[in-house]
Amino acid sequence: MKHRGKTNPPGRIKIMKSFSKLMEEKDFHSITTAEIAKNGEVTEGLIYKYFKDKKDLLYQVLNEHFMEFQTKIESRISYETTCVEQLEVIIFSSLESYAENRLFSKMLLLEVRTSPAFFNSAAYGMVKKYAATILEIIQKGIEQGELKDDTDPYLLRKVILGAIEHACLGEIIFGRELSIDQTSTGISDIIFNGVRT
Repeated sequence: MKHRGKTNPPGRIKIMKSFSKLMEEKDFHSITTAEIAKNGEVTEGLIYKYFKDKKDLLYQVLNEHFMEFQTKIESRISYETTCVEQLEVIIFSSLESYAENRLFSKMLLLEVRTSPAFFNSAAYGMVKKYAATILEIIQKGIEQGELKDDTDPYLLRKVILGAIEHACLGEIIFGRELSIDQTSTGISDIIFNGVRT
């Protein structure tokens, strides 16, 4: 990631907004840096001042999205008192995010994970923070006796993450409607009625 400053220069903001807007209309691979510059009313050369290439731009935009999402779930779970309630909030919020940001979700689910560069990006660092949040809640639930003491916290985290992704993958790919309430309630019921003490 080229941009390391604490401030967010106006040119960088314009580029990221332009790219995000284009992502709502076009496939990532068909977007050109010339289009990004034109729509953002900046020079094409300015893009390379803040981003190594188009993929770096994508990862930085994803990072901003993940940071906002992490802040949202941390705020939401702070109002819940039990482990299961907090995990239910994360399941609901994750499905909500996938449904509301379909093009970026499609990129995340199908494309960026095949790129080794993604796993060295700040965006992946935020993904790990999200996963760590889930693990910490599970471990706390086990310690406090809310979840069975023989529950494998790492395996339960995989079950939760896998359920979230598979529940919305087809809907994201094919543009189908996703019932967030029904799906999140169904996942929570299947998982937590099997692991409650």
